[in-house]
Amino acid sequence: MTKKYDVYAIGNALVDMEFEVSDSFFTNHNIDKGLMTLVDEDRQNYLLKSLGMGAKKKQGGGSAANTIIAISQFGAKGFYSCKVAADETGDFYLNDLVESGVDTNLKSQKRESGITGKCLVLITPDAERTMNTFLGITGSLAKTEVDAEAIKNSKYLYMEGYLVASPSGKEAAIHARDVAQAAGVKTALTFSDVNMVKFFKDGLIEMVGSGLDLLFCNESEALSYVGTDSILTAREELKKVAKNFVITLGENGAIIWDGVTFIDIEPYQIKAIDSNGAGDMYAGAFLYAISQGHTCASAGKLASMSASRVVGQFGPRLKTSETLEIKHLVFGSK
Repeated sequence: MTKKYDVYAIGNALVDMEFEVSDSFFTNHNIDKGLMTLVDEDRQNYLLKSLGMGAKKKQGGGSAANTIIAISQFGAKGFYSCKVAADETGDFYLNDLVESGVDTNLKSQKRESGITGKCLVLITPDAERTMNTFLGITGSLAKTEVDAEAIKNSKYLYMEGYLVASPSGKEAAIHARDVAQAAGVKTALTFSDVNMVKFFKDGLIEMVGSGLDLLFCNESEALSYVGTDSILTAREELKKVAKNFVITLGENGAIIWDGVTFIDIEPYQIKAIDSNGAGDMYAGAFLYAISQGHTCASAGKLASMSASRVVGQFGPRLKTSETLEIKHLVFGSK
């Protein structure tokens, strides 16, 4: 049976605002560098005022949103379940999804009054990204935002680990997973951030459930989830979590478990400017490739090249022309 969607994703809906800062900004404002920190509206407004400048880039974001938009840019069909408010920022977000070719529950659902979430993405000269996020209305994402029929009509369900920080968001992700597994739809999860693993590990274990088809994580997330300082131990333990998984290693490439063997993916060397969105693009390229029948090794090559391009620019997205160029470089005319 032909499916309408290649990937159905569920995650937070946030408008990303990128700023270039020095390390002293973190010291002066007591910010943990390199991590995602949830803040309230007053704290975020204070930080915005302290920045005292316009954002270098502003666009619809959220980890899984970046991933599903990348999937669409490569030429696959995606659906995104999320929650924004009936405000100007919510309008901006919905239009951004639609213009990116992504179907969404926002088209048919009446939006509630409230404030659409925003994420301050702070980029330092070493290309590290630090995020301070006010979830706004996306913090109340719930099962009502899940479109069961769209999940059943998809090849893959992709869940964002950040949802574990919200009780209703976690419940929505688990509900989506249950719908997918009952319908024979493959399930994928990203751990999203080491803070999610450190502070919400029990919730992530619930989201994993009896096991996934595919897991994405970076080295620090893998080590923290397993509770080891050995990547060799971590990768063996993660076999119990997912049939296939990817552990990204930054400038050292990635390790992929394809269910039979471990595959080392070489990195693509590039001058790092901004690491924001690299993991999201990696997942998007990988999911695109495997949903189109490519091998894990080929998917890893596409993902590695795509993520390196993102690191070499400001912002978490590439232009569609760039994704198509990368696809041609890796797969030729396919």
